[in-house]
Amino acid sequence: MKFRMDMRVVLFLTLFTGMCVADSKGNLALGATAVQSSTSGVLVAKNAVDGNRDSSYSPGSCSHTNVDKDPWWRVDLGKVFNVTRVSITSRGDWIHFAQIRIGNSLYNNGNTNELAALVKNISTGVTKTFEFKPINGRYVNILIYGYSTVLTLCEVEVFAENYTSTHTCVPRNLALGATAVQSTKYDQEEAQNAVDGNRNSILSGVMQSY
Repeated sequence: MKFRMDMRVVLFLTLFTGMCVADSKGNLALGATAVQSSTSGVLVAKNAVDGNRDSSYSPGSCSHTNVDKDPWWRVDLGKVFNVTRVSITSRGDWIHFAQIRIGNSLYNNGNTNELAALVKNISTGVTKTFEFKPINGRYVNILIYGYSTVLTLCEVEVFAENYTSTHTCVPRNLALGATAVQSTKYDQEEAQNAVDGNRNSILSGVMQSY
């Protein structure tokens, strides 16, 4: 008799583990759509809006462009807000002479929207908050002008005038999309199927690992 076992492993690190540390109350950028001028490996733009301020590479918490001319990163807040402050968490590299721009235009990738603040430098692992008069906008850009430059961000938090979110820090499934292996493979049922975010237990849909 053959026995089948389908195992789904969902890992969550909550506030008690110290991983979900961004103050998400009122943070408009949390989980929003983010893009950047280029991407280095798996260090995608959305890593900077995942609620995790960890400044090391290993957990995949940070975004990172390639070496670009004028690298930039942008978050789409989904609708227009009166933005009053932006907090940035730096990685091991310092952020030098960056700009924060906010507005509603995507001309030049949003890099010519209103200048909200200048970021002279942020040292390793530090979160720095920039406050300014309310700026009406949907898009928040962070950019650095220069040749052979990279832009690395570990968390970007955006707050608006008279806006408070009702949610708290959301547990993060660290297994989602991660590399998975298993001792053997049955037919097409790969180990990766168990970390694809799909809890469907129907074997015919090739959703299980085996």
